Amino acid sequence: MSLNAKEQAVSDAGPNHGEGGDQNRPEDHADPAGPAHSDGHGGARLVREYRLSSGDRLGNAIFSALARAGIGPAHLLTTRGRRTGRARTVPVIPVGQDEQRWLVAPYGAVPWVLNARAAGRVTLRRGRERRDYTIRELSAAESAPILKRYLRVASAARPYFQAGKDSPVEDFIAEADRHPVFELSPVDGDQH
Repeated sequence: MSLNAKEQAVSDAGPNHGEGGDQNRPEDHADPAGPAHSDGHGGARLVREYRLSSGDRLGNAIFSALARAGIGPAHLLTTRGRRTGRARTVPVIPVGQDEQRWLVAPYGAVPWVLNARAAGRVTLRRGRERRDYTIRELSAAESAPILKRYLRVASAARPYFQAGKDSPVEDFIAEADRHPVFELSPVDGDQH
């Protein structure tokens, strides 16, 4: 089956859009990566551009329910709307190593990314655990190993990356500008 650059796909933790069925505005979409790119191994790799679908809404509902129950890797990310000030909640899959955590935006500068950048802080919830964090957006060099780790745990996001899960870190540096990564620092100073 061949992939079209604008083919719709069901995400790993769903698209990152507002609750209540709000659709992403065109200005919130990341620029498309284009139809074909080198995978670092001499072949061309097609990259999908994210578009909200009914399957994505269903996936979001499932991942949100699992996160509320504390099942699986999904967490609920809440940001404050940069224009409305209203709380916006979406399911995400954080990346962790030792005591450090990061948020990856596999679909680019979607609304939660823009809201998080504007506010400088987010809330993550999983089951009964809820924690506030300040965020720092990482540089391309800092993001690359996190993006590589993310593709290992969030396999459904792989079609949105040029680099494959086994690609060298340099390949992730080259596309880091399309997948923002945020370092999470607990507001209360506690690590978990």
